[in-house]
Amino acid sequence: MTSTAPQSPKSGARAAHPEHLGHVIFIAAAAAMGGFLFGYDSAVINGAVEAIRDRYEVGSAALAQVIAIALIGCAIGAATAGRIADRIGRIRCMQISAVLFTVSAVGSALPFALYDLAFWRVIGGFAIGMASVIGPAYIAEVSPAAYRGRLGSFQQAAIVIGIAISQLVNWGILNAADGDQRGNVMGLEAWQVMLGVMVIPAVLYGLLSFAIPESPRFLISAGRDARAREVLREVEGDHIDLDARVAEIEQAMRSEHKSNFRDLLGGSFFFKPIVWIGIGLSVFQQFVGINVAFYYSSTLWQSVGVDPTDSFLYSFTTSIINIVGTVIAMIFVDRIGRRPLALIGSVGMVIGLGLEAWAFSYDLVDGKLPATQGWVALIAAHVFVLFFALSWGVVVWVFLGEMFPNKLRAAALGVAAAAQWIANWAITASFPSLADWNLSATYVIYTVFAALSIPFVLKFVKETKGKTLEEMG
Repeated sequence: MTSTAPQSPKSGARAAHPEHLGHVIFIAAAAAMGGFLFGYDSAVINGAVEAIRDRYEVGSAALAQVIAIALIGCAIGAATAGRIADRIGRIRCMQISAVLFTVSAVGSALPFALYDLAFWRVIGGFAIGMASVIGPAYIAEVSPAAYRGRLGSFQQAAIVIGIAISQLVNWGILNAADGDQRGNVMGLEAWQVMLGVMVIPAVLYGLLSFAIPESPRFLISAGRDARAREVLREVEGDHIDLDARVAEIEQAMRSEHKSNFRDLLGGSFFFKPIVWIGIGLSVFQQFVGINVAFYYSSTLWQSVGVDPTDSFLYSFTTSIINIVGTVIAMIFVDRIGRRPLALIGSVGMVIGLGLEAWAFSYDLVDGKLPATQGWVALIAAHVFVLFFALSWGVVVWVFLGEMFPNKLRAAALGVAAAAQWIANWAITASFPSLADWNLSATYVIYTVFAALSIPFVLKFVKETKGKTLEEMG
């Protein structure tokens, strides 16, 4: 039985090069502001962990639940965002997310009890979950095929910049409080200010959502073809056949119905194979332990004898390496493809994590790691983050925005993103207790998952570089 390759789109969409590429970049960057908030909100808690432990006098297990509980909100937000976006549009979803981010920032900065703080973190988590789905889906829908990988990587770029900015802000606030996370800054404890500063980017995200167009696919689904043509002209250029382009999208939409959970069912193991592949990508991205580096790095370095102020600085330098790796991925994701980057990253992560596991296996001397092991741990942590950022940090989001057939995309992306948040929660909630048990063995576990990601990609993941969304099935 022979297969027939998909025909090139008659509209010329695959080769579209918009005349005003800067405008398309602005649209993608504005949508990716949700990714910035995702990264900022995820990592800002790093600066508050020890202060929360001290203020509320909680142990490692209870503290981990407060840190990780936001991820439950993330999972719910991710699972529901696709349906919400199909009903009211991508832009309205962004605006709802911006409001929730703002409310969460204010509430988290002014908690009156530990359970109150946990509640506001769940609200912020719901906003992150929505942003994690809407950002890559919207960018994939408005991006010309020739630029979609690079524009799709804006989501991860925004996440890592958000992480870095949060660490820089935390470091600045800590210095203003003379190195005391519970020191006074503007009438509040330093950690409260760290959490409250997120109001600023949250409001900016909301304002930017009014400056970008709705997705042409949603406009066509809502019967607003004239506006869809205007947007397609904006983002794909005047040289494509707009009537043919709209007809392509309409034909793809006629062959599908609104995606829902039932559409994902089938195959031998509950979900269709392509959905399991998306879930697998999401789970591997988290099970290598990347968010330990961003939620707990200050606490981790302090646990092996690093001064608190220096630990915040190391968290910031790790975030800078994260940005460097993301830029590398943005340069190469459309040149060498998604799969090769994923494989390169997996090998690098195995090396970095393995070296960290070795370094942490040594006993502390006077409360610190021996000098050689300390330097190896620090360098290996940066190597791990670099290889994650130039590979899995970017390509998973690009894959999830591209890999699913049109008839499954919204629902499948929601399930895959929800799986990512659940996996994130499992790692985040378990790390403090695992670290208390055996820090080296914990990193061995992460190393094993990094190694297993290599055969997973080789056997199950197909390249999506250069294909239009309509060619995905």
